[in-house]
Amino acid sequence: MAQDDSRKQRRRVVVIGAGFAGLSAAKALRNAPFDVIVIDRHNYHLFQPLLYQVATAGLSPADIAAPIRGILRDQKNTTVILARVSHIDLERNEVGAEGLRIDFDHLIVATGAQHAYFGHQDWAAYAPGLKTIDDATYLRRRILLAFEKAETEPVAAERRRLLNFVVVGGGPTGVEMAGAIAELAKRALAMDFRSIDPRCARIILVEAGPRLLPSFDPSLSEAARHSLEQLGVEVHLGAAVIDCDCQGVSLGGERIEARTVIWAAGVMASPAGDWLGAQADRAGRVKVVADLSLPGHPDVFVIGDTALALDEYGKPFPGVAPVAKQQGQYVADLLMARARGNEMPPFRYRDFGAMATIGRKRAVAQIGRLKLSGFLAWVLWSVAHIYFLIGFRNRLAVATNWAWNYLTFQRGTRLITGISGARMQDMTPDGEMPESARVREVA
Repeated sequence: MAQDDSRKQRRRVVVIGAGFAGLSAAKALRNAPFDVIVIDRHNYHLFQPLLYQVATAGLSPADIAAPIRGILRDQKNTTVILARVSHIDLERNEVGAEGLRIDFDHLIVATGAQHAYFGHQDWAAYAPGLKTIDDATYLRRRILLAFEKAETEPVAAERRRLLNFVVVGGGPTGVEMAGAIAELAKRALAMDFRSIDPRCARIILVEAGPRLLPSFDPSLSEAARHSLEQLGVEVHLGAAVIDCDCQGVSLGGERIEARTVIWAAGVMASPAGDWLGAQADRAGRVKVVADLSLPGHPDVFVIGDTALALDEYGKPFPGVAPVAKQQGQYVADLLMARARGNEMPPFRYRDFGAMATIGRKRAVAQIGRLKLSGFLAWVLWSVAHIYFLIGFRNRLAVATNWAWNYLTFQRGTRLITGISGARMQDMTPDGEMPESARVREVA
């Protein structure tokens, strides 16, 4: 894709990543005087806040994802490329992706984040995280298989180990995941088995800090802890994981035996810092200046979870979807302003609040000085998440599924899928799923 005479009059904007940040930028450039190219390794945009519901059989992957090409179909100035980026050449203004060399005049890097195991990458094999549809469908299979295997397990100790579920991390993902597993075990699956009682499953939420949801007001953290305990979740605060293997986790002097451990304790940025040869923090986030551009490269922007951007008080912006979306919109507005010969003030984040759900009729919400918990917060959380889903079909599907789940206490997508994932013999004697069985699918 070398530069030619036909595009000398229109500058090219390349957007790497079609998550919240990248897609927001691309959509905002709809009527801009640029040619826009969006590159992503997946062909879909994912609404990550609801991934845990796919992992716990509440929603189907198709309910929370939409094809990128479909979203941008009507943008005549936009081209979508399905490819995995391997490098960025800032001297030549080129992006390398699976043999393609894509030149740019302006570059927006929005490649998101990945799991962080704090120097213990070997734990990833025993404690998978939740960032993609593949992660969610794999965890769904693993959780449901644990109940199925427990149904026929003759050894009591191993049966208990199968029915123990440990979630590491007390942020929104960990809290929501623990609550959803508890509802799945104690309500949706309660009457489905004969040899075991799923209601006896232990769900343990482990948080190294002194409270859950540290970004929320302490009163809401306490409300979340109380709601989880009402659901039967055991909350361990001030308990850092010091070891993790196929049979459970170690927390200082305590050992918890469990075949299913889910990691929600930390994230690190994508390798964009290495591609750009840029300065990054310990989490891999690229340090940017006030207008979200790379120092010394005013036409290269890094946004979303990939960026280390600071507010007016010198504190990093939180790694949440609203920040990413506002940054994408800001960069698009900045490029259009520059095209008109104007400049814009530095990026400022407008905080509209934060929410987390703990299960049926339970949630916490913090909007400015307003703090809510319980049913009203849950209604607000539900409405907000349905509203921000992309596409009428997705909104209708999620609303219908939630209504069905609420009225019947059932989970309609309790499917164990995958070429090998449905066979119980794929679970090895030590409880791990072999690599051959971890077939990544979109069910």
